[in-house]
Amino acid sequence: MMDRLFFVLGSLSALLAVSLGAFAAHGLKGRLSAELLEAFEVGVRYHMLHALALLAVAWAWSRWPRTEIVLAGWLFLAGSALFSGSLYLLATTGVRWLGIITPLGGLAFILGWLVLAWGAWQG
Repeated sequence: MMDRLFFVLGSLSALLAVSLGAFAAHGLKGRLSAELLEAFEVGVRYHMLHALALLAVAWAWSRWPRTEIVLAGWLFLAGSALFSGSLYLLATTGVRWLGIITPLGGLAFILGWLVLAWGAWQG
């Protein structure tokens, strides 16, 4: 069941990333400074990358059903929310202190990849 869950979450996350990328390209261009638009686009890039990582987690779980694989999926989701979410909010609101949250999302991404590798190795 975890493989299905992470495949659905990855698919929905990719849908959201594409939608937000289109929103940035068509709705935010000209409304945000180049610096803030770039921050938003970095959020979209990492969001999409980790949506695909969730699909990899679904596949990995079907092959090596281990706790580490599931943990990696939740870390990727947390990373997307913290890293990309903070960049989306920073860009659209201009609230600079949100940048403090971004590295926590990056750390979640890093840990997710490490735990995914460990789970595959142990599997």
